[in-house]
Amino acid sequence: METPFRAMTDAEIKHLKSNGCTCEEWGQIQVKDGFDPSRVRAVNFSGTIRLGRYDGERTLFGGLKRPTGIYSATLHNCHVGDNVLIHRVENYIANYIIEENVIIDTVDLMAVDGESTFGNGTEVAVLNESGGRKIPIYDHLNAQIAYFLALYRHRKAAIEQLEAMIEKYVASVQARYGRVGAGARICHAHLIKNVKIGPAAVIEGATRLESGSINSCVDDPVYIGPGVIAENFIVCSGSKISDNTLIAECFVGQGCELNKHYSAENSVFFANCAGVHGEACSIFAGPFTVTHHKSTLLIAGLFSFLNAGSGSNQSNHMYKLGPLHQGIVERGSKTTSDSYMLWPAHVGPFTLVMGRHYRNSDTSDLPFSYLIESNDESVLIPGVNLRSVGTVRDARKWPKRDKRKDPDQLDFINYYLLSPFTIQKMITGRRILQELTHTSGETSDFYSYNNVKIKNSSLINGITFYEIGIIKFLGNTLIRRLKDREFASVAELRRILKAESDIGKGKWLDLVGLIAPNKVIHALLTDIESGRIDSLDGVMKALRHIHENYPIYEWNWTIQHLENHLGKSVNAFTPEDIIGFTEQWISAVIKLDHMLREDARKEFSLRSQTGFGIDGDRTTREEDFLAVRGVFDENSFVKDIDEHIRTKSQLADDLIARMKKLQ
Repeated sequence: METPFRAMTDAEIKHLKSNGCTCEEWGQIQVKDGFDPSRVRAVNFSGTIRLGRYDGERTLFGGLKRPTGIYSATLHNCHVGDNVLIHRVENYIANYIIEENVIIDTVDLMAVDGESTFGNGTEVAVLNESGGRKIPIYDHLNAQIAYFLALYRHRKAAIEQLEAMIEKYVASVQARYGRVGAGARICHAHLIKNVKIGPAAVIEGATRLESGSINSCVDDPVYIGPGVIAENFIVCSGSKISDNTLIAECFVGQGCELNKHYSAENSVFFANCAGVHGEACSIFAGPFTVTHHKSTLLIAGLFSFLNAGSGSNQSNHMYKLGPLHQGIVERGSKTTSDSYMLWPAHVGPFTLVMGRHYRNSDTSDLPFSYLIESNDESVLIPGVNLRSVGTVRDARKWPKRDKRKDPDQLDFINYYLLSPFTIQKMITGRRILQELTHTSGETSDFYSYNNVKIKNSSLINGITFYEIGIIKFLGNTLIRRLKDREFASVAELRRILKAESDIGKGKWLDLVGLIAPNKVIHALLTDIESGRIDSLDGVMKALRHIHENYPIYEWNWTIQHLENHLGKSVNAFTPEDIIGFTEQWISAVIKLDHMLREDARKEFSLRSQTGFGIDGDRTTREEDFLAVRGVFDENSFVKDIDEHIRTKSQLADDLIARMKKLQ
């Protein structure tokens, strides 16, 4: 039970005065029973003050121990919890509720002035610097709700409802008092104005924090380090911002890192983004958007699972009506060193962008491609990234690099490399490439498509790559569906293979991490518009339901396309059909894995050995390379490929054997 506060005794007041404390009105100070006035020294009090019990000690960096209490400070309208250590406040702390076990050591000024929403409600002008896609940020914003707010402006009623929900939340957090959560540490900070600080947060050496929320939690504390200047911001659990980083009008999601002089304005960063050295302006950074280089500028773009190379940058205006143009770079793409794109442009999923591109291209339906510069032209090599060892490595590393430890994870993230979203694009891409051969002639050297050129051989190979990818996905999903399922007859087999509903059939979307059928997203927005979903919690619950039901929706989509591939209804499937398709599938899997293996082999070529064995001959170079890089066949990724072939072959043999029993 919470210990009640009481007025101080005359003896306690006398003791505080003897310790060099002053107060405008001692009667406005309340304390808990057990309050020890010897732990409060050289403190100036004003306004309403509440003080807890101070009978412990706190350990500072380096092992130095100090008794809890308040020393050398000015406090105005503050509630200070049990076993807090406040030491050396240069100016004052005003209008703060400071919870138990907090350390505030050597700060200049920390205050709330009037009513504050602590960054909530700040409008962030993403994509369009002129403000056409502003996102009002709030404590629990997630990537998918932000996606709606920024990119579904055509659903005006839904946007108005979402904004009204956010306004309601903003009003609920508006307060005259700031709060420092239990166990937080604030050391050697300069100015902290209108900032709400969550439990276990660590702030050390920050230069200026103004109008923001640091939503730390015990499971996943936030770290704000030296030199940081942040204004009109929200930072979520597990994030680290340090080393003279500057942010203004920004939302930083869970598990992000911004450091080493990074600069960002009017941008949102969602789970596990990383910004080092470079600059961001008006970007929507979906999960795992990563940039590590000084000269890299990301501007007015939508990204997710992006790796931006050094010197990557974009232009978002044509010197006419200002910075109005935007770019979309879909999930899993990379930009190489010194790449450049002129917005507007739209880059398909898992595309490698190399060189400088001055034409407004749209390759959204040609995923897993290389977009390269050749003789001042943008040249596309469709599908080739499917055989890239780097693409597969990226897909495997993302779930391993999810840094979020907060039990309440905000962003919904689907890590699958192949999904109905990417496969539908391969199906469309294959059709586009086939149509290009018919419209332009099979003997053309180059084909033109949406301001890019495609070489004849690249087009033919692209069709093959997409066919392999389509077969691989359909087979993967079929194998998962039938694995560990019992069926004693063909009728039972057909029943298991049937779609569970129509939900999942049709177009799929990637809402920066959440992969879902367009139908369910449309239904969600309709429910928001109608008022059937009337709270932010309700929206999150619906999004979670969609995310958790991905496997069901995926199968409903897959069986429809498997029917198209086999040219018959699932009600007419035979064991021979499943056997024939399984043989197609394992052939595609092995073929693609062999391509990946050969791509990996390039890392062990003679050219890759350049620079090894610096002071020796060829033998020394080979031995040095072996010592550092190892043997090709012993490489962990190569061994994984070999194991993948073995495992998938075994699954194929097992399914074929089970089908033969039904014949």
